[in-house]
Amino acid sequence: MRDAMVSWGIVGCGWVAQDYVAPAFRQATNARLIAACDARLDRATALVGRGGTSDLSSFLATPDLDAVYVATPNDSHCAITEAAARAGKHVLCEKPMAACYEDAVRMVEACAEAGVQYATAFDQRFQGRHVALRELVQAGELGTVTLVRIHYACWLPADWAQDNWRIDPARAGGGAFVDLAPHGLDLAQMLLAEPIIDFEVLLQRRVFEYPVDDGGVAIGRTASGALVLMNVAYNCPNAFSRRTLEVIGTKARAEAIDTMGQTPGGRLVVTGCDGSSREVQPSLDRSPFATGIEAFSDAIIRGEPFRFSPEGDLQTARLLERARRPRREP
Repeated sequence: MRDAMVSWGIVGCGWVAQDYVAPAFRQATNARLIAACDARLDRATALVGRGGTSDLSSFLATPDLDAVYVATPNDSHCAITEAAARAGKHVLCEKPMAACYEDAVRMVEACAEAGVQYATAFDQRFQGRHVALRELVQAGELGTVTLVRIHYACWLPADWAQDNWRIDPARAGGGAFVDLAPHGLDLAQMLLAEPIIDFEVLLQRRVFEYPVDDGGVAIGRTASGALVLMNVAYNCPNAFSRRTLEVIGTKARAEAIDTMGQTPGGRLVVTGCDGSSREVQPSLDRSPFATGIEAFSDAIIRGEPFRFSPEGDLQTARLLERARRPRREP
């Protein structure tokens, strides 16, 4: 590959691409952004100048393009991924994988058949404090983990954006749970290094009148018996605590505060059984998007599988189906 550098394009140039993904490419050491595609040509050209287009076929025909970052509404992930795979491009796709599980399977199969790599862009896998927390868990410093508890919420009224597709059940595939829970589900399974196998979801439509859930809770259990408890919401005022991650073990408790988001920072505090506490500093504290893009690019350069498998992403997609067919929704 040219100078051990992967050439990328972005499909979907909304706020995530503008504020986080495009800046991440400027930080990455083994990846460069050369193309962008969006239904609004002005947004694509704003990211890459003459490399911007509103036509997907022209985008995929960009000379030297190696990989595609998909950042469009959820219902379009499958078609774009399949097109990119047919064009021989590796795919890193925003969460959730798709608007339904069947489409997620098609995406993985299309990439496998084309001989290109697929991964879901779970940026929080690469947040420095989450990486440090995983190391603590895997080293046994927390003892036997009994519970992972996650609170991930925001305030998202119907007029949050001019085109608020996140509250459109057809385009999003769900509401607050489908949008926010994938981060927590993936993160819990990453920290514990095992899948969640038992899983139940309750949803609510309590504050906003749009046709999708504005909040939800879930409880799960891993194969070894660790419990996972999570609540997500679009109906939590921004003035309140909105992002906490707690891992409780038999030797210590770890709490990550304000780490679950698109940026570095926050705090990771470990409390021992004797009441002593210490703040853990990460070895790397930078954009998790940049670190994730570098990791995926490195796998492409080396011709090796990405460290997070598509099968693991499909497991998270299977869990999300419980939110699309919940036991109860008052």
